[in-house]
Amino acid sequence: MSIDAITAIDDSATAPLTEDEIFGAHQGGKLSISTTAPLSNKRDLSIAYTPGVAEVSRAIHAKPELARTLTWAERLVAVVSDGTAVLGLGNIGPSASLPVMEGKSALFKTFGDLDSIPLVLNTTDVDEIVETLVRLRPSFGAVNLEDISAPRCFELEEKLIEALDCPVMHDDQHGTAVVALAALTNAAKVTGRGLEGLKVVVSGAGAAGIAVAEILLAAGISDVVLLDSRGVINSSRPDLAADSTSKKADIAGRSNPRGVAGGPAEALAAADVFIGVSSSKLDEAHLATMNQDAIVFALSNPDPEVLPEVAVKYAAVVATGRSDFPNQINNVLAFPGIFRGALDAGARRITPAMKLAAARAIADLAAEDLSAEYIVPSPLDPRVAPAVTAAVAAAVEAE
Repeated sequence: MSIDAITAIDDSATAPLTEDEIFGAHQGGKLSISTTAPLSNKRDLSIAYTPGVAEVSRAIHAKPELARTLTWAERLVAVVSDGTAVLGLGNIGPSASLPVMEGKSALFKTFGDLDSIPLVLNTTDVDEIVETLVRLRPSFGAVNLEDISAPRCFELEEKLIEALDCPVMHDDQHGTAVVALAALTNAAKVTGRGLEGLKVVVSGAGAAGIAVAEILLAAGISDVVLLDSRGVINSSRPDLAADSTSKKADIAGRSNPRGVAGGPAEALAAADVFIGVSSSKLDEAHLATMNQDAIVFALSNPDPEVLPEVAVKYAAVVATGRSDFPNQINNVLAFPGIFRGALDAGARRITPAMKLAAARAIADLAAEDLSAEYIVPSPLDPRVAPAVTAAVAAAVEAE
């Protein structure tokens, strides 16, 4: 598909949405089960179900590894949420989160050709969620954690990775981080700079913010400064010194090499890059103190930290999380291919090397037509998921 064709498709997103259109599309949910085996006569029924299915069950009982090829479990992604951090809506509970999880499953199928099932859990206890998924492990092959509040999401992901022998990823963290790195790689090229020398400010130290900082550090960017509601994160901050086991304290010890202290004004002075993954607004006066040819990723949805028409006064490259502005940083560029690549390669973990490979693959797809308004491919670009799948699978083989 040409870039012009993709742009034409994307233009449809600017048409105003109506309530009838939205609620009509969600009547009865957005998912259904379809069969892959014919069931048009008695012989079909005997093969797909009894008595034929008993032969398959006996075979799996004798050789459990056959479940990988004789059932859908090892290719099935469980999309799991407790409804505590849904979109920009906050803690709305499991039932209200289900339409979002159904949508996520639809994206897995459309872009990664992976079956998935939404599981919304009526508990916020990390150990209960882990125990539930451990007990359900024979039914799925990977876990996509979604819309789970910080800091619980960090503990939950870590415990599930240890408890399960299959790929686990919290997409709000790592999907966002992968696409942000891909976009920053190309934004740096557009502005004639290398990644390693950039001074980056990340506003928001929740799930996405810490993951973005982690992947930037892994990519070789050493000058990363994080902001939370209390200001700049650094090792000398009393609240972080008092809680040395927290994620913020950990990242404080590995970022902010210049020892910046204070708030947004101090962090943004002479910075090259702003990446916003919080609801905090970016003051235009602070934006004006950034270096020439600044890069601004205002990723909060639906309201960016700063509107693009303001950011372009000071920045050479601007991106948001919205589809109605250029340079949409959208997780769908990453997670279908990451999970597909991990499952294709038989990986039991999603590693930093796999995430870096995914970011490079996404960035490379935009390289030919690179410009200030095109630093990542469209989410609808059909090349994306196959390219990410191949890159992740290759990274698995190389590890």
